[in-house]
Amino acid sequence: MSHDRHPHHVRHVPLESLRPTQITVGKQEVRDKCREWATLARQARRERLASHVFPAVLGPRQQIYIIDHHHLGLALLRERVTEVWVAMLDDLSGVDRDLFWRVMEFRSWAHPFDARGRRRDYRRIPRRLQDLQDDPYRSLAARVREAGGYAKSPVPFAEFLWADYLRTRIDTAQLRRRPRRALREALDLARSSRASFLPGWSGDVRQPDPTE
Repeated sequence: MSHDRHPHHVRHVPLESLRPTQITVGKQEVRDKCREWATLARQARRERLASHVFPAVLGPRQQIYIIDHHHLGLALLRERVTEVWVAMLDDLSGVDRDLFWRVMEFRSWAHPFDARGRRRDYRRIPRRLQDLQDDPYRSLAARVREAGGYAKSPVPFAEFLWADYLRTRIDTAQLRRRPRRALREALDLARSSRASFLPGWSGDVRQPDPTE
């Protein structure tokens, strides 16, 4: 997801105070980011934190809601990082809470869908990054993209769309017990013509769909 940054609205804030704008993450992707962080030297970690900015919105009661990079935020919390930089894209602190969430979703800044891909009430969005649910298909979607199954897209929540596409085609038991096989099948599905409507699709329309 790409965002316009406003340099004059950048703040250094406690990481634990940031509020999520979605219900789920792929916990495997979070673990991958933790492992990557563990390989960095102290200076490299400082440089990474200094250069990374979380896009955010100021909401009711002056709460700061991040609209991207939830996986990284949760990984940094697990690695005991205490403060990060945020870029305030808008001030919606004066908006009624219910309308706030409607505005957020209208702008593609919120994703109130649970770990089974079901649309939920805004009240189901956790108040803390630590309480985000695990959606294994979100992790699978990320692995497929990293393996070249589709291209990174600026479309908001693109990988959640890919997760929902894979959710209906790959059995949950297989995903948990045979992740490598599930990834191979997911790559075939991602390159099939049936996935051509999804953002970042890079398959060949002449390639037969493996499910047909």
